[in-house]
Amino acid sequence: MTFNPLKEKGIPLEKQIRSWHDIVKRPFDKHSVDCYSRTRQILMNGIEVEAWNFKHNFSRTYPDCEVSKLVSQTRRIEDMQQTTVNWLTPAEQSVLETTLGYEQVAVDLTAWLAQNEPDEYVKETFNFGLLEDFDHLYRYSQWAYMMHGIDPDDIVQGMTDVVIGRPTQHHHNCSGVRLLNHYDRHTASPQTKVNIYTVLSGEQQTHNFYAEHGMMYANDDLRRTYGEICDVEEEHVTMYESLIDPNETPLEKLLLHEFTEVCTYYNCYEDEADEKLKQIWEEFMGFELGHLQIAADLIKKYEKRDPEEIIGDKIVLPCRFKPQKEYVTDVLEKEVNKRMDGNKGFTTHDKLPDDWASYHVQDVENGDGAPTEQTIHLINCSLKTDIVRADEELRKKEPELLKKGLQEKSQAPNTVSVETYKQMVKAKPVEF
Repeated sequence: MTFNPLKEKGIPLEKQIRSWHDIVKRPFDKHSVDCYSRTRQILMNGIEVEAWNFKHNFSRTYPDCEVSKLVSQTRRIEDMQQTTVNWLTPAEQSVLETTLGYEQVAVDLTAWLAQNEPDEYVKETFNFGLLEDFDHLYRYSQWAYMMHGIDPDDIVQGMTDVVIGRPTQHHHNCSGVRLLNHYDRHTASPQTKVNIYTVLSGEQQTHNFYAEHGMMYANDDLRRTYGEICDVEEEHVTMYESLIDPNETPLEKLLLHEFTEVCTYYNCYEDEADEKLKQIWEEFMGFELGHLQIAADLIKKYEKRDPEEIIGDKIVLPCRFKPQKEYVTDVLEKEVNKRMDGNKGFTTHDKLPDDWASYHVQDVENGDGAPTEQTIHLINCSLKTDIVRADEELRKKEPELLKKGLQEKSQAPNTVSVETYKQMVKAKPVEF
């Protein structure tokens, strides 16, 4: 189904204030919730945080008081929506269980976006981010087992493979290397714009979650692992936001934020099987259609522009959650050696110059060892078996080891290690 959201009135702003009993709803059951209901909840939390954060920055820099007044009203609704969405998370769901959900979002969302991205440069960027997110899921899965005895399939439910990717210790870059060419706001498709705003919101919220919750574990190695991966998420935010045309006007960005929210809520509503969650997605889509009308009217009034010039005349789909195993495997096999060249492009590891700016960053940050590699050593100690050949051998033979891991994955589709998950589930969690 397609429709022109600019022709839908949605729910009027004055009818969007809700009672506290309606704002704070009962959480989902972590034991029975569909994994993709969880990923939709995680993503929409990030979408709302991005909208709220953007609107605060908008009001701090936009000089018209009447416009800021309208934005402050929609911002308060965004804040209430974020409370509803975020607090669907059950209290008994551990930080690591939620973390696996965040990484499932990153893998399956980014893979979906890459396959539905019309701009080849943006698609290549999505594939590059996918290489890194996939390894994060693997590292956190090891910790979920060691700390809680959790089979990662309890969370990802067999929809997303959990195998080693390009090691996280290679993800750290000089910040300038992450800056890419931005799209042209006049020629980029609405699909490209919404895709970028969507993945940016998800990665930013992932960073925020790790920064705010990684310290809740007492184990120093796990805390450092959260710190290390949190830093990579900061790099991802830098990378994705650099794709956005900085010449977009504040009102143009406001319109794009509202349009992204309409599209993502519609996508969630269309795909959701849980009736309680489906009702929330439908209601909030109505709210966002109302916000979109306000932003569109502001564009017409203050910039004398047709909103369709910016967002087109139909809805786009940016977050269809479904298994992406074949696509992810193909990207891992073909692009594991890819690196950012520092010239707003990509190259391979063997073609990097000796003075590549990221080498210094990696030497310093990994100088005392990478926490994500310590994860492998710890799980190895707990099982008394070689889970994965890491460190020097892995650095020298990434493609060969990855190919071996993917071959074993075809026999055990949701293995956590490149050896076998069966060995893992027979062992006891590590006592710290």
